[in-house]
Amino acid sequence: MSIHQYDLIVFGATSFVGKIITQYLIDHTGVGRDVVWAIAGRSESKLKELRESLGSDAESLPMILADSNDSSSLDAMCSQARVIISTVGPYALYGEPLIKACVESGTDYCDLTGEPHWVKQMQDKYEQAAKTSGARIVPCCGFDSIPSDLGMLFLQQQAKQKFGHYLPQTKLRVKAIKGGFSGGTYASMAAFLEALKSNPELRRDAQNPYSTCPKNHGYRVEQSPVVDARFDADGQYWLAPFALAAMNERVVLRSNALAGLPYGDDFTYNEAVITGKGLKGRATAVAMASGLKAFMAGISMVPLRALLEKLFLPSPGEGPSPEEQLNGFYDLRIQGKNKAGEQLEIKVVGNRDPGYGSTAKIFSQAGLCLALDISKEDKAGGFWTPATVFGDLLVHRLEQHAGVTFQIVES
Repeated sequence: MSIHQYDLIVFGATSFVGKIITQYLIDHTGVGRDVVWAIAGRSESKLKELRESLGSDAESLPMILADSNDSSSLDAMCSQARVIISTVGPYALYGEPLIKACVESGTDYCDLTGEPHWVKQMQDKYEQAAKTSGARIVPCCGFDSIPSDLGMLFLQQQAKQKFGHYLPQTKLRVKAIKGGFSGGTYASMAAFLEALKSNPELRRDAQNPYSTCPKNHGYRVEQSPVVDARFDADGQYWLAPFALAAMNERVVLRSNALAGLPYGDDFTYNEAVITGKGLKGRATAVAMASGLKAFMAGISMVPLRALLEKLFLPSPGEGPSPEEQLNGFYDLRIQGKNKAGEQLEIKVVGNRDPGYGSTAKIFSQAGLCLALDISKEDKAGGFWTPATVFGDLLVHRLEQHAGVTFQIVES
């Protein structure tokens, strides 16, 4: 497909999640076999330390020195790769130079961002150039937002087979989840809140669920995100806001828009956490909604944020232990219906901590899928979503190699 030296380069390999990704790739592809890949970062000593920690199988793993603050090093890295997968966040602080380098060189790119304001900024600034150069730019390729986006694709494919058409009224419900919280995730949240305080335009975009959709997206319906405790009449249970919904909802809505609104211009979608039934479920929903608001308000205020960071919050490079990653899991339910009463439910289940153990496998397979399975002729340059660029190819990879399953829930 190309003359590049490497199929895949992991940029930020020495970060917390980068180390997990690198271990997964060693176990999954090895070194010097069918997939040619390398690790990259700004510190040669840390790259060497990482390679040594991976054992004898990684002795010949290539290393590349590249720094987000050094454009020439990014250009040199991009010239060697089909695909760069980047863990270097918060992306709003450190991500743009690599986007620029990939776009200018026509190099494909995936990341783990959950920062909708930054995704919109990059689309506005670089999408036309990416179309010209042929660079496929695919943000949000971890737990944010592949299970949501590919889960919706799977639901709609099953609906088409069963009913002959798609289902416009949809929602994702987190039935069960267990995972840890890292310093990198917290840093991204804090950076987003800081940006909101100083930029009125970003605050407007934060209220617009279509902010990352094309300008003439064609939707004619108002979305209804779950921002407080809410009763779900279909399931007869209570809901609390899902912390990742803001990014995931925008990705799913953009996928439908990029595809020409196959699910309809009245397509609706939101995400929430199931907290249970009755008074206990309601109390849990209220507590979770209030707690999330209090946390976001707390880290928005510099003095209180500094105290929380000192006492409770993880620092960059810290996160769930290997045991916590192994014991983590998630069970997501995506439901669809139409006005005629036809309805369908599917589940997306992952067998590791969602933010790290599972994300490492999902992200790695996304990069491999883009490098090995999808030619430039099949998918041209531009800013894509996971569902619109990967489709079934990544669904199959995730089921075979990443411990993620997509299944119909029998009624």
